[in-house]
Amino acid sequence: MTHRLQEYQPPEWAQSLKLIPKHRIQLAAPGVTPITEWKLPDAPEDFKVLLKRDDYTGSILSGNKVRKLEFILAEAVANGCKHVISAGALQSNHCRAVAASCAELGLQSHLFLRTPAKEASELKYNGNFFLDRLLGANLYLTPMDVDYKDYTEVKMKELADSIEKESGETSRLVCLGGSDDVGMWGYIRCFDEIKKQGIEFDDIVCACGSGGTISGLAIANYLCGMPYRCHSIVVGDSNEYFYKEINDHLDGVGLTDIRADDITTLYDYIGPGYGKNLPEHFELISKSATETGVMLDNSYTGKAVYGLRDLMQNKPEVFKGRRILFIHSGGLPSIQTEIMVNSLLPHSTKSKVTFIS
Repeated sequence: MTHRLQEYQPPEWAQSLKLIPKHRIQLAAPGVTPITEWKLPDAPEDFKVLLKRDDYTGSILSGNKVRKLEFILAEAVANGCKHVISAGALQSNHCRAVAASCAELGLQSHLFLRTPAKEASELKYNGNFFLDRLLGANLYLTPMDVDYKDYTEVKMKELADSIEKESGETSRLVCLGGSDDVGMWGYIRCFDEIKKQGIEFDDIVCACGSGGTISGLAIANYLCGMPYRCHSIVVGDSNEYFYKEINDHLDGVGLTDIRADDITTLYDYIGPGYGKNLPEHFELISKSATETGVMLDNSYTGKAVYGLRDLMQNKPEVFKGRRILFIHSGGLPSIQTEIMVNSLLPHSTKSKVTFIS
């Protein structure tokens, strides 16, 4: 697959950074994802909300994950890796994108997935979990409460060592969400794409589930003189955790004279927990679909838009202006599960079902 490698040339304003990737592989659909105006349900009338449609990056590859994987898997291919090992929740969008990308590139994917299930009979193959199997990934199921650094990452390294010992083939380990110093370049590149689209706005908002998307956007915004104010709605873990993650990315690319809170603001809207929801989340997801045709997922964009709307309604002073660009990071397959269907249908009161004899 080395013929798929494209030499990567960063924007002029990013060329002073360290750890610039040498290659990129195009995995997303060709072209630029559009920026469109969105009539966000129940948003204050004095705000204008725009969507960066990264849910249009492809079919099963849709979302922010594919932008990161274009750099991560390019590095894997360039280094001769035959296996890719990553981790996430059972309905992880990232893991599904890893499985799809690896199938396309002839690599074997291995996914460590957290699940409450204790035995095979408790598993239900739907949503992303079904797609992972269909795409040929090897799946390793772990308890829900395991720590990534202390448990999962250790198991991933053990698997890589075992594969190399048995076959002589090497593996690329990919952290949660693909949010390492290589994957982050997906959103440095995305910022350059947004800049070239020439659409006027004041603030950028995205979900924060692993930290790579907001890191790339905020670093790029800083390098360009901070034309916008960057915000991220935290949907997993704590603000403190993600400020540290962003600081680690800043250190990684050599920007040691600024800190995360200089270039972005994080807001905690995790609610009952990662992947867990309030009735208000489901109401918004349903209303967005019914009234605007924009699909949101329960773990990332649904919570992030809920947080964005709450800030617009109750803390409008946090924004630089009244023109907001929201990064739609995809995630549709994760709501196509029995649990999500049963949670969302009660809110879908507009649709009628009629039998015709």
